[in-house]
Amino acid sequence: MTFKNILEKIAAQPELHAKWLNTLSMMENCGARKISASEHSQNVDLIVLKHAAEEARHAYYLKNQISKSGFEGCETYHPTSLLSPVQSFQYLHQLDVSISRYLKEKHGLKGNELKYGSYLLVTYAIEVRADELYPIYEEVLKTNGSSISMRMIIVEEKGHLEEMIEQMERFFDDWKSHGDFAVDLEKKLFHDWQISLQSEVDKYYAILQEIA
Repeated sequence: MTFKNILEKIAAQPELHAKWLNTLSMMENCGARKISASEHSQNVDLIVLKHAAEEARHAYYLKNQISKSGFEGCETYHPTSLLSPVQSFQYLHQLDVSISRYLKEKHGLKGNELKYGSYLLVTYAIEVRADELYPIYEEVLKTNGSSISMRMIIVEEKGHLEEMIEQMERFFDDWKSHGDFAVDLEKKLFHDWQISLQSEVDKYYAILQEIA
């Protein structure tokens, strides 16, 4: 089953759709918090602040869209209000840990340089994913005639990706090889997450068939 097929099944059921929006909101919020945590106490530029603020706004926007799903609930990020909660919670953390280890052990980064380098690579890999994920989701929403829209997020995430490349070009001697490494790590995590999502969606539909 393709990722688009999974999203089509999710969008067709209000409860699943609400939990999906809540899961995306939680992950965007985790991103905002990780960006803030990576900040230097003094050397914080405008782009870093912009990214943290926009990720937090995306989390709010996605959370606010839940009311349009037709399902009442998902007020918090409690595991029962998310899809694949364990994998979703660990997704960004696992990517961050793996990239930090790579920069520390393979390239000798430490301290603030390690934090900033990890922020760049983690954010870059996530933006590459977002540049693919949100347009697919938007296509599903349009096909369903949903009043929910990802257009604002798509535009801003595309801008984020361009800004991350500019920052990486300034920080790394060979940003592309580092970026490719981060993207490859993220692909493995995304694959596992997709399998987990599909399993949960399949179980939901199996229960519906038993009830019918």
